[in-house]
Amino acid sequence: MNNLSKLTFLLLPLLPLTACEDKGDELEVVEQPVPEGFALSAGNSTVFLTSTYAYDANSDWVRGELAARFRDGDGLYDDALTSSSGLGPVYAGYACGSCHRNAGRTTPSVWTKRADGAYGSGDYGFSSMLIYITRRNGAFFQNYGRVLHDQSIYGVRPEGKLKVDWRYEKGQFPDGETYELAAPTYTITDWYMPGLDGRNIRPEELFCTVRIPLRHVGLGQMMALDPKEIEALARKSNYPEYGISGRANYIFERGRMQLGLSGNKAQHADLTVELGFSSDMGATNSRFPEEISEGQRQIQEGGSMGLRYHKLDVSTRDMEDVDLYLHTLGVPARRNVNDPEVKHGERMFYQAKCHLCHVTTLRTRPRGATLLNGTELPWLGNQTVHPYSDYLLHDMGSEIMGVGLNDNYVSGLARGNEWRTTPLWGIGLQQTVNGHTYFLHDGRARNVKEAILWHGGEGEASKRLFMKMKKADREALIKFVNSL
Repeated sequence: MNNLSKLTFLLLPLLPLTACEDKGDELEVVEQPVPEGFALSAGNSTVFLTSTYAYDANSDWVRGELAARFRDGDGLYDDALTSSSGLGPVYAGYACGSCHRNAGRTTPSVWTKRADGAYGSGDYGFSSMLIYITRRNGAFFQNYGRVLHDQSIYGVRPEGKLKVDWRYEKGQFPDGETYELAAPTYTITDWYMPGLDGRNIRPEELFCTVRIPLRHVGLGQMMALDPKEIEALARKSNYPEYGISGRANYIFERGRMQLGLSGNKAQHADLTVELGFSSDMGATNSRFPEEISEGQRQIQEGGSMGLRYHKLDVSTRDMEDVDLYLHTLGVPARRNVNDPEVKHGERMFYQAKCHLCHVTTLRTRPRGATLLNGTELPWLGNQTVHPYSDYLLHDMGSEIMGVGLNDNYVSGLARGNEWRTTPLWGIGLQQTVNGHTYFLHDGRARNVKEAILWHGGEGEASKRLFMKMKKADREALIKFVNSL
């Protein structure tokens, strides 16, 4: 889908944007229009859409064979798997697009509540969330894994269901404006196997943390970043006067130690396409050839009911087409850049020191990015990008409402209270693309203001500076964030 076909404002005054087109071994510079009032977010991968397709359009340099593969990857991303095409036996999502609607984040169903204020995934079917479970010592439970799969194909039981109870607490800014935060408590019900070695799985043994879908904005640019630049940021990211000291995560993947960039805790070195098909959908592939339910008692006892004789459900070529789709998605341009309130909000963003973690500008490495099966994308190289993230881990605290953002889940070097700085580009279009403004790793923040107020630890200083601002300044800062 070419984003130029969706533009409705081409009659506005235009500025030049350079894009690249492959001409054999050379990349030819191509002029593209930049509408007035917009600003580039991702160099030649910037798109100027403000519709529901704002996250789901290809970059303009995606042409020819790349465009054909983009369409194939887009189809595989959105099309629902079935039990005959690789789904299950247990799973968390039936397609990439089931959780990442329009390459964004499907509305998190933790906010689908019963009258008593509690939520249970068994009550409302598909949940669109990942549920991580471990013992308190970090070990997995027998007959389960790191992800609790709350969906299943016919004849197989889901591994369990999530139940969420909410606790609400009101607060007040120094100028008198009030706010409310909502803290979730997670429990698991309907375990498919209620006993563990003859004992019940006791709540006091369980750590449970929930993830709502990430927005798939700027993934190609993220994978094209120069690791040395991120590591240099880690060395420089030390601001003791504000309690900030970011660090890189490192992950052992594909047989070697690598810098982590992807995921809520920068716990992956790639876009996890193969892992997503395997763990999220239960579809086997060359990297993960075993069923995720392999060894579960219900599968062993059920014979062929759940297993599909170990055929590989998704080919490496298909997975690379999905990887290509994710890498080549355009990044929405900044909007309303000439709005006086937005400009004022940007000054407040810097005054609150948000930019110390939400770093505004990075560069991609000269060679661009390489897909999981070796295809190179040099068009992603040598670009100035504005992700508003340093992609580093920061301690986000653990004392807000008694729980904070510490989920006790360790990922690589990341501790439970450490999270990767969330890239902010495209954040202001989430309401348009997905119909909601739930943020943070589990969707507990219902808007940008609540997301800021959940900041603790290394984010405490910025939160306090934000709280001390006049209401008009706070609103301008939020308007600036929503312009990204």
